[in-house]
Amino acid sequence: MNFPKHRIVVGLSGGVDSAVSAHLLQRAGHEVVGIFMKNWEDDDNSEYCSSNQDFIDAAAVADVLGIEIEHVNFAAEYKDRVFAEFLREYQAGRTPNPDVLCNAEIKFKAFLDHAMRLGADQIATGHYARVRLNGATGRHELLKGLDPSKDQSYFLHRLNQAQLARTLFPVGKLHKSEVRRIAAEIGLPNAKKKDSTGICFIGERPFREFLGRYLKSQPGPIKDERGRTLGRHVGLSFYTLGQRQGLGIGGIKDKGAARGGGAHEPWFVARKDLAANTLVVVQGHDHPWLLSQRLSFDDCAWVAGTPPAAGAHAAKTRYRQQDAACRLSPGAAPGTFELSFEQPQWAVTPGQSAVLYDGEVCLGGGVIATASALPQPPATAALQA
Repeated sequence: MNFPKHRIVVGLSGGVDSAVSAHLLQRAGHEVVGIFMKNWEDDDNSEYCSSNQDFIDAAAVADVLGIEIEHVNFAAEYKDRVFAEFLREYQAGRTPNPDVLCNAEIKFKAFLDHAMRLGADQIATGHYARVRLNGATGRHELLKGLDPSKDQSYFLHRLNQAQLARTLFPVGKLHKSEVRRIAAEIGLPNAKKKDSTGICFIGERPFREFLGRYLKSQPGPIKDERGRTLGRHVGLSFYTLGQRQGLGIGGIKDKGAARGGGAHEPWFVARKDLAANTLVVVQGHDHPWLLSQRLSFDDCAWVAGTPPAAGAHAAKTRYRQQDAACRLSPGAAPGTFELSFEQPQWAVTPGQSAVLYDGEVCLGGGVIATASALPQPPATAALQA
């Protein structure tokens, strides 16, 4: 079968997924050009910034494949479009997802625009997702990657029709094990390179230490649902709902509590009371205050360009979560929506993304604004008692 040959610019990150993507496109006969995106440069020389090594790895891949590679600096765009919003959200007590914004604003906007200036027909990345043109509607659909443990459609849900029309995800139809097998088979130098984890500009460094460089610490009380003061927090911005580690109150329990009882369960962050600068914690993973059956979301982006019909859908409120059955309904304000779930969802976090699905098709979503716990927490006054 003959396919049209295109000039395709591949985002080479230094990782194995983008490397194999470039190889697959080259094997199909396309003209492939690599671009390495530098999105962060505040601490290039620190032990936590892998940008320099990643470029060396990407250049080595390009050398093996025999393709050109260009080093492009998007750090200014990243700081303005992604990092500034990241800090604003944390200052507001929310927990943002910068990877979602990076995909929408940098990898599929700034990078896409640059690739088009280079005469590209399309761009490609190493994301585990797929694009399909629906013949009935004439619209492009964003599909889950076939490897359920690596599917990244959640992070790509803000992509629009124009972006999807020019995007390829060559490894989206493969499992990770197959990607690594191909890389080893053709002698790619990064075939066994460890997958990157965490937020791209933070890397493996301690998160609180990094955030403390940009946000002012405002310590306050840590209280439980009964209003008892259990300790002190270093600033509400440094905690997220469902957080267990780093609270400094692991040994607190009622006097005389039986060993093995609920009083010995770990503590989790359940609420942030911004007005009182109070962090509210509860004991036990399945405490009712950690469970939500309803949420509202805004700042929506729909893959088809219009929101899906109200009614039964499935959604994720965090990455790697199983799709959860829910109902979509319009919110109180224009452009806002609500989801009600059949089963309560754990630690639904404002600032994170609620993403809707119809089977393997990602419909889009928005930013979680509020979540209703079971039951509602008591009034702030009770927490201050």
